[in-house]
Amino acid sequence: MELTLPHWLYGLITLVIIATMIFRKGVVMPTLFGTFIVAWAYQGNIIDGFTAIFQANLVAAQELFNIFLIITFMLALLNSLKDLGADRKMIQPIQRMMTNGHISFFVLVGVTYVISLFFWPTPAVPLICALLVPAAVRAGLPVMTAAVAIAIAGQGMALSSDYIVQVAPSLSAIAAGVDTAAVADKALILSIVSGGVAILLAYLLYRKNIRSRDDERNEIEVQNMQYASRTDKKQGTKNLDKWSRIFAILVPLTLLSVVIYMVYEKLMSGRMSGLEGGDGAALVGGVAVILLLLSTIAFGKQHALEYISTHITDGFTFAFKAMGPVIPIAGFFFLGSPDFAGSILGMEENAPAFLFDLVEASQDYIPHSALLAALSILIVGIITGLDGSGFSGLPLTGALSASLANASIDAGTLAAIGQMGSIWTGGGTIVAWSSLIAIAGFCGIPVMDLVRKNFIPVIAGLLFCTIIAVMFL
Repeated sequence: MELTLPHWLYGLITLVIIATMIFRKGVVMPTLFGTFIVAWAYQGNIIDGFTAIFQANLVAAQELFNIFLIITFMLALLNSLKDLGADRKMIQPIQRMMTNGHISFFVLVGVTYVISLFFWPTPAVPLICALLVPAAVRAGLPVMTAAVAIAIAGQGMALSSDYIVQVAPSLSAIAAGVDTAAVADKALILSIVSGGVAILLAYLLYRKNIRSRDDERNEIEVQNMQYASRTDKKQGTKNLDKWSRIFAILVPLTLLSVVIYMVYEKLMSGRMSGLEGGDGAALVGGVAVILLLLSTIAFGKQHALEYISTHITDGFTFAFKAMGPVIPIAGFFFLGSPDFAGSILGMEENAPAFLFDLVEASQDYIPHSALLAALSILIVGIITGLDGSGFSGLPLTGALSASLANASIDAGTLAAIGQMGSIWTGGGTIVAWSSLIAIAGFCGIPVMDLVRKNFIPVIAGLLFCTIIAVMFL
């Protein structure tokens, strides 16, 4: 692989961005400037550099808009439920289970993992954030710690194995030239090991922040999370209480029915339902819209047309205000992927792959001892996960695993390790331009702060599972 000046510029700017994140500074400026410099150097025309900045942001916005949209609909639904007072009644049964912040942390982990394992974390996040996080926060669990629990259990532990849907292990296995089961079974073990370490470490690191149930800060965080800063609307108390009770029952039952339907389609129909991942999120979003319509009509029949417009507008405003900085970051890393570079640079074919070319060019320097090879594959997986998808780097890590396999460690194990690195990173728990933005959006917290909280537990979990793989798999 012959590396050109744009490759070296892309690698250098990537290192600058990573260093900037480590020092807890904003990375929007270096990503915008980096997109311009790399595109200019590659095309040899400063005009192309200018247009590439716009195109990179446009491509990123198109790819991420589904997440923005579901945030909008779910926030609008939550706001309409708050108008009715149904949000409080809805979580009362859950509050009985979440007796304190410590128990709430592990309840969130367990529920998120089980649901995400069946139909991926993206459609699971709005369900969990709408129904469980408010109860956990009222029990004393800080909203940031709740978001950490959801991210590690869903985007990390569940998605990195992808044991039910098996898209990830299939990609890894095909590239590595081994049977899918050889990767899937090992990936499941490694995901549980890495997730267990990350969850335990996160709890130990942040348990001192867990508050008592009667702390007044709990309710403040719930109010911030549910984006309730609006003028209260008045309605008859008796009628409002009736509809509040109805929707406190209707919304959880409806969302639960969605979960049951998706699980049934997965397990009982004997075919892929098409509801995994993005299509599952679309189903959840569509159901949320219908519930929004009904709850808005119940709150104010004569003003329903105005109320629903306000809810949708508020949802869009918050989604773009909170997640807007992610778009230029994603644009730069999309420039490094051949799947998006063509659209950004205006090329119909032979699009460059700056990020993947850099990784591929370094494979000759990767040592062949079991431990060092495993750690190298892990690092390669983490680097390929920087594009924010988690899955696009699996063919590369799988192919490298096949070339580095030896008597000490087989290709299936190496492929599973690479899968851990790529999906834990880009799936994502430690990059802000992944689906992690959905968790941050629903919880009403800065996505970069969530990345920093996840970083140490996740990296520790990945290193530990790699050592376990070398020793026992």
